Amino acid sequence: MRDFRFGFNFFDIASPGDFVERCRRGERYGYDVAQVPDHLGSPAPFPTMVAAADATERLRVGTLVLNAGFWNAHLLAREIATADRLTGGRVEIGVGAGHMKWEFDAAGIGWEPFAARVERMTALVEELGRLFGGPDYAERRPVAEHYGLADLAPVQRSGFGGSGPPLLVGGTGDTVLRAAAEHADIVGIAGLYQIKGKPPGTFRLGTAGQAAERVGFARAHAGDRADAIEWNVLVQIVEVTADRRAAAERLRAARAPHMTVEEVLDTPFALIGTHEQIAEQLRERRERFGFSYVTVHGPFMDDFGPVVERLR
Repeated sequence: MRDFRFGFNFFDIASPGDFVERCRRGERYGYDVAQVPDHLGSPAPFPTMVAAADATERLRVGTLVLNAGFWNAHLLAREIATADRLTGGRVEIGVGAGHMKWEFDAAGIGWEPFAARVERMTALVEELGRLFGGPDYAERRPVAEHYGLADLAPVQRSGFGGSGPPLLVGGTGDTVLRAAAEHADIVGIAGLYQIKGKPPGTFRLGTAGQAAERVGFARAHAGDRADAIEWNVLVQIVEVTADRRAAAERLRAARAPHMTVEEVLDTPFALIGTHEQIAEQLRERRERFGFSYVTVHGPFMDDFGPVVERLR
């Protein structure tokens, strides 16, 4: 059983000072990774990651997750390699297929069916591995070669087939989890599930049963790799309270009418209770689902911080 790792993400940057203090506060709690999503209207991933690493001493930084449809492999390889060098090898790269149609429309990028988006994501991951593992950069930089400059390559060599930083692939659909099972060092299970028959981006909170089925599906496709994979859960809600049932009833009424109160209390995508109760929930869910890498949304970083301290 793996030791716990903990992450929190950023949705905004109120000011430089606030950003630095949040990063340092997260590090003091004992978080392992500061993560940045890849959405329009949110901070740009790579500058934010480098700034978070610069503000802290040991905090790793990552994307959770990059929208593969936004990126060209060569341009993304440059971003990853630069960030990994500037952070001293503290980068983790999460990749997903993209799910918000309005973002594609706003960016002028063609929207494709899910299977095509996953195919694009898989091709991107494979091309990144080829670029990191091959001689392309050295051969195509005659000026750098002339002046004896270093090749632009990642510091880390644990992901992308041993040629780049650790790779997380996140999602919930069959095709994306098959790709994750084949390529990823870390498989991320998101807490929101697309409602069938509804417009893209229409989600509802997942149940414990769905989480177990999705992890089982990915493990089956990973085969002999399954035990070597780190399993990440993206927690959607953290509520610190002495009355778990009352909080679950409120959550069900407001955001999860498709679930019973018992299902709300049981889902790994919501953490409800005292700090000690939440810590115990995470121990049990690591045993049940394999989730040892836990990410909470930025607004819950301080509420969840004492749990991180307890589980250290």
